Amino acid sequence: MIGHKKELDAFVRQRYIWVSRITGGAIANSLRNLAQQYVVDFLQDRLPTWDFNKKQIPKISQNKRTLLSYDIVAKSSKGKLCAIEVCFQVTTNSVIERKAGQAQDRQKQLHKHGHNIAYIIDGAGNFERLSALKTLCQFSDCTVTLKDNELEKLCKFLMTLDK
Repeated sequence: MIGHKKELDAFVRQRYIWVSRITGGAIANSLRNLAQQYVVDFLQDRLPTWDFNKKQIPKISQNKRTLLSYDIVAKSSKGKLCAIEVCFQVTTNSVIERKAGQAQDRQKQLHKHGHNIAYIIDGAGNFERLSALKTLCQFSDCTVTLKDNELEKLCKFLMTLDK
């Protein structure tokens, strides 16, 4: 293709689109992981007796064999558990849509075993998905954004579980 400017230009543009879709998912995943780690650090700083190291809750499964995984599981010193899901970055296969589809069943299972679920929703694209947002809020015990003052509300909610 060297010497054929139009063909080379078309080739590079096509490859850029192909590669950018792949890296777009990787970038979104990295941002989600950073957001989750920020939340864990924030909560751990304010709730030092709580454990935020687990991703699953015993007896909560999707098929009676495989435990469900959560972004964060908060466990109090008294053994109270709260699953925390973080929806931060919209991707082509949007996480918020998937989580909204699972929200009712997850809350039902968690409540059945005396646990709770909270959602942290942020990122401009997520707020454009009104139907998914409504569903998450409907089947959430606490819904906040990634702002520090909102995360403080999540801390207060978690503390009420330990009473």
